[in-house]
Amino acid sequence: MKGRQYTALVFSMIFWSFSFIWFKIANKSYDPITIVFIRLCIATFLLSAFLWITHGFKGVRKADRKYFLLLAFFEPFLYFLGESFGLTYVSSTLGSVIISTIPVFAVIFAWIFYRERLKLINYAGVVVSFIGVIIFITSGSGTTAMSLKGLVLLFLAVAAAVGYNMVLVRLASVYNPVSIVNIQNAIGVILFLPLFLIFDLKKVIATGIIAESFSSIVLLAIFASSGAFVLFAYSVRHLGISRANIFSNLIPVFTAIFAFFIVGDKLTFRNAAGMAVVIAGLFLSQIGKKEAAVTDIDFAGRSA
Repeated sequence: MKGRQYTALVFSMIFWSFSFIWFKIANKSYDPITIVFIRLCIATFLLSAFLWITHGFKGVRKADRKYFLLLAFFEPFLYFLGESFGLTYVSSTLGSVIISTIPVFAVIFAWIFYRERLKLINYAGVVVSFIGVIIFITSGSGTTAMSLKGLVLLFLAVAAAVGYNMVLVRLASVYNPVSIVNIQNAIGVILFLPLFLIFDLKKVIATGIIAESFSSIVLLAIFASSGAFVLFAYSVRHLGISRANIFSNLIPVFTAIFAFFIVGDKLTFRNAAGMAVVIAGLFLSQIGKKEAAVTDIDFAGRSA
């Protein structure tokens, strides 16, 4: 029954929406590098267990090792550095809106690198999405309502995700999606380990385990990095990537609602209007797309 796949999709988007809020809670006691490192460790363990139970482990071909290294460098390493530090300067709602533009940029770079042609309405969607972001992040006077540093870091995350997507095209047809994410997370643990040991280890020891913040990291690992991906992969297997991908437009909507009730983020009429325009642009950018490389790209953008 299709209802199961659609239910799985909705819950995966809810989990990803909560990830922005869980990060804000975890960040009360722990620095971004600590949050990401522990999150990746837990997620790698969970996904490895999942692959072991389902007999999904597959060896990596020697020729593909460099691509996995580049993949992990883009995401989770650069992506989580940009997203995690960026979220320390902006609201969880704004963060989710900016991150939700990843599919739009993926479309642009897919055309640049793979010459995939899109309809005029798709390019119009790109422009509309940018207008929506500008509306959302500016106050009534037309000035930005948050730190420029936060914006730069979040768009670094977007750029890293697009780079990740371009590399993933080479691997998606050969390896199981869960295996790809598990390998990239394992490499990510190795990449983040020196940063954690140098910058955060002493502070973590001094801070200890703060129940509320640490539980949020566990929730990030279980639901955002593991559960959401498995649910999304399950839905894609039955519905196809394009049909499942459109549900990602629900993320900023869910995040805004949850952030309003849980962490007290303000949601003005201008914010709501900006979000509506962004979401409309994302829908337009995906109308009539061909089932080609970009479908694999879109699937990758939310996998970690």
